[in-house]
Parts: sequence; structure tokens; C-alpha cells
Amino acid sequence: MSQYYFHMDQLTVGYNGQPLIKDIEIGIRQGEIVTLIGPNGAGKSTILKSITRQLSLIGGKVQFAEKELHSYSYKELSSRMAVVLTERMRPELMTCHDVVATGRYPYTGRLGILSPEDERIVDESMRAVHAEEIGSRDFNAISDGQKQRVLLARAICQEPEIIILDEPTSFLDVRHKLELLAILRNMAKQKGITVIMSLHEIDLAMKISDKIVCVKGDHIFRYGEPEEIFEESMIRDLYEIDNGFFDPLFGSIELPAPAGEANLNAAVSASKEAGAETGRTNRDSQRPRTLVLSSCGSGIPVFRRLQRQNEPFIAGILYTNDVDYQLARLLAAEVITEKPFYAVSDDAFSRAMKAVEQCDRVIDAGVEIGESNARIKEVLDAARKAGKLEKI
Repeated sequence: MSQYYFHMDQLTVGYNGQPLIKDIEIGIRQGEIVTLIGPNGAGKSTILKSITRQLSLIGGKVQFAEKELHSYSYKELSSRMAVVLTERMRPELMTCHDVVATGRYPYTGRLGILSPEDERIVDESMRAVHAEEIGSRDFNAISDGQKQRVLLARAICQEPEIIILDEPTSFLDVRHKLELLAILRNMAKQKGITVIMSLHEIDLAMKISDKIVCVKGDHIFRYGEPEEIFEESMIRDLYEIDNGFFDPLFGSIELPAPAGEANLNAAVSASKEAGAETGRTNRDSQRPRTLVLSSCGSGIPVFRRLQRQNEPFIAGILYTNDVDYQLARLLAAEVITEKPFYAVSDDAFSRAMKAVEQCDRVIDAGVEIGESNARIKEVLDAARKAGKLEKI
């Protein structure tokens, strides 16, 4: 397995000799970003603690740069591997600068005295995570988000070959989540540093990772590239989602389609009694009274507003390659569709005209009309004559 820089070979991990996850077989190349995802308690942290020698391996081995992980001395390993786990440090009487500086200890003498070069690296590491302004503050007196940035700076300060992080975006606001992941991406792609981490934000994992490890059950659920993993059915099965959807196009989690206020309680009770899935099954709980005509993304804010109001709706006439269709298929009670680049068929036109008759209102969300979908103008005219048309 020499083609892999980091290799988990038939690894079995757990606690007190009791296996939690067995036969983990994962090869990672240098400079790759590999992200573990999966439900809480699945064992993501257990895997990370095992490959950083904080937990004893129950079976198998870990190869790191063509040597077995356990053959490294702790001093040698600390100069090659940086670790940022979820356990919170509580150092006494240490400033943020002091904490970051501990990342240089593998390179100092026994007295731990930093050279001018070490100090330069400490300062650069703090600037990289925008923490230089809190360098003189007591580490225990700053926020959890600031602590996370300081601990990342300490890891960068080690100048490692591999960095392992457990939920590094926890406690960070949106800006600092993006900054942290951008730093990790640059470390991986510009400096060839291998990154292994766990994330709860699957939309971010989808965007930054070279490989995804799905952790669930007593074996790895799935391992592959993001394009293979982030499919609607795969994420639903991994997290056992029965109260919403994962949308692979937007990389987002969507709430169930609107059920309507009138029959919402009845629909929930019925689904509980029958043990039925929520989500798409709720679409029939109330007849939709709104038709949304849109295209090219103009319908997305309208769909979301109707969802927040728990109001079922019909969407159309949408080409199946339109971005509006991708969300409408999840949220609308009915979607009237047409094949891409085809003229609107008699069937689609008939369904749209029927929807105009049945609905109380027709929302024109800004539909663009051209040669192929020219018949939508007739649908708009019919809604206008019926006094049902609302222009957004």
C-alpha cells in the first residue's frame, strides 16, 4: 500500500477492548482532505482518537509515511502530526500566544526556549487564523470560537505533515468557519499537508473534501469521493432522515414539503399511527391552492416562503434542467414538468390550465417566456382573466 501516505489497514477501534467499528480499510494520499461524517455517537471521534494514539487499537494497524504509526516516538510523531480534538484545554495562567507557542516545543531543547525563528512562526500562525489581536489575553477568558482558532494556530505552528481535527468548525460563526476551512484547503493544496477531520456541516464537507468517510454501524458505511457520497438516498440512509430531504444540488437539508394548516395535525397523527414516512407523504394532506409559475431560479424564494407558511403549492411549467425544478421536486405538492428544450406539450399545458382553475391564486414569480415555453403566456392570461394572478 505504498501509494498511500496514510493507510488504515483492517483497523478495529473501540473502548476497553470492545470493538465499536471493525475492519476499517482507508487509504489517503498526501495532500488530500478526508472528512468523516455520520450521526452523533457513530464513532467518528473514536476513529480520530485511535489514529492519533489517544486510544489503543483493538485490531489492525495504521501506516503513516511507510512506517507503522506505533513505531514513531512521541517526540517524532509530535513534529509530524498535529491534533485538534474536541476536548477543551484549561491551561493555567497561559496567554493565547503561550498556547500557540507550545506547538514549537517538539523543535526546542529541553528547556523549551523559543528561538527568534520559532517566535516568527508563532506570530505567522496566529495571523493565519486572525488571532493576533488576542495573543496577550488569558486563554481561559476567551470565547469557544476564539479558542478553536488559537488551537488551530497551535497546530499550524507545529508545521506538521498531517493534521487531524475533530469538529473544528464547532463554536465558529459563518465567517470563521469559512476562514478555517480555507486555511485547511490552502495547507493541503499549497503545502501538501494531509487533513483528516470530522464535520457535522455536510454542506461544507461536500465542498472542501477530496474523500468522504461515512461512519455508521460497526463497519464503515461508505467511502468515496463527494460526488459518489452526496446523493439524496445516500445521505437519507446514513442519517436515517425521515422528516425532510437532502438536496445534492444545493448541498442543503430541506424541511418536509408543506402539509397545510388545516390537516397538519391529522396528517401527523395518521403518520404516527401508520408508522409512515413524513415528508412526501404529507403532500396529500391538503389540496394546494397556489400555483407558482417561475423559471431560472425566480421561484426559489417563493417556494421557501410558502414552505415557511406551511402552504402546499403547485409549481410549473418547469423544465427538468431548470434550477427551480430541483427545489420544487422536494417542496411542491405537484410539479408540472416538460423535457428540456422541448416546446410545452399538450399534456403539460392542460395540467397547468387545470391548476389555474383549481387554485385560488397564481403567482408569477418572474417566469421568462421564450419560443419553447410560449404557451405559459396563455396560462398567465387565463389566471389574469380569472382575477387570480399575483405578480412578484
